[in-house]
Amino acid sequence: MSSKPPTIRIGICGPDNTPKNERHGCGLWMAGYAACLQAADAIPVALDESSGAPWEELLADLHGVVLIGHDGDRRRSVTQAESLCLWCREHDFPLLGVDHGLHFLNTALGGLIYQDVGRELPEALQHRHPPERGLRHAIAVVPGTRLADIYGEGEVVVNSEHRRAVQRVARGLRVSASALDGVVEAVEAESDDWFALGIQWHPASSTASGLDIQVFRGLVDAAVRRTELVGAGSFAA
Repeated sequence: MSSKPPTIRIGICGPDNTPKNERHGCGLWMAGYAACLQAADAIPVALDESSGAPWEELLADLHGVVLIGHDGDRRRSVTQAESLCLWCREHDFPLLGVDHGLHFLNTALGGLIYQDVGRELPEALQHRHPPERGLRHAIAVVPGTRLADIYGEGEVVVNSEHRRAVQRVARGLRVSASALDGVVEAVEAESDDWFALGIQWHPASSTASGLDIQVFRGLVDAAVRRTELVGAGSFAA
């Protein structure tokens, strides 16, 4: 970690339901999105979506955002989450979508989602209801993708547990990792100008691996690059 105080501010959109007093899987810091962002040299900021303020206002002093999922009124939350994804695309604003956040990113851009992998893809591996907490399985990272830059190419074992999954990838996105049964585990923006990454696993939980901090560092690095470009006048914020 850097000795300089962090200046990159990353918003957290959605409920962080990580149990208190649990440590991240690597054991070096507490579990949870705020703790992982701090470990990645960023300042975490919880977003108050209930305020009804436009995204321009909520994200005005931030440099990136983590989209976790929904809570409460699901229909209203999905609409808000998808509008956030569209705003981020319009402004090339760095976005990391986790679990439901991946699904929102895909559907906001016109993709489709399986609602129940076990029922709709009966030949798929077990992605839900593991015999013990923290189902882990291998994924294949696609070479030449942002995810490959973050995790490295080849197979990686992640704590992926989910009922929903990507059915059709939205235009403007590409698959960057799949489970060994072909179920999509990560997507990302095709554009080099927009860091948008959606992952199916849970990098901030107590069952995550030490390698998973890299996904937060990838977001922070993208936020730094965008900040430098904005400062240089390369594109409008």
